[in-house]
Amino acid sequence: MHHVDQLVARYIATWNETDPVARRAAIKQIWAEDGAYTDPIAVAEGLAAIDATIAAVQGQFPDFVFALAGPVDAHHNIARFTWELGPAGGEGLVVGFDVAVLTEDGRISKVHGFLDKVPAQV
Repeated sequence: MHHVDQLVARYIATWNETDPVARRAAIKQIWAEDGAYTDPIAVAEGLAAIDATIAAVQGQFPDFVFALAGPVDAHHNIARFTWELGPAGGEGLVVGFDVAVLTEDGRISKVHGFLDKVPAQV
């Protein structure tokens, strides 16, 4: 499952990539063309919408970074992992977990996101 660990690390890195050109290139590498991201706040279908969603989150939390908050648990073509969003080197103020469904060639097809901790004043 080393490949899945690397893929999830790259996925988290795309959420931290602030250069739009580099972010779009990274998304294109790790996501299937018809990829879809869904969480309680956003639905993004297709690479352009995924990129726009990431850019919007960065705009809302400009001084925060995403970090993996534990090991990746994976089997078959499914992976789940917990992440945190907060100041670099600080406590995660937002915590969630994602379930990623992978294509046969090892790219991300779908991500189902869940929010476990969302402070009222973030």
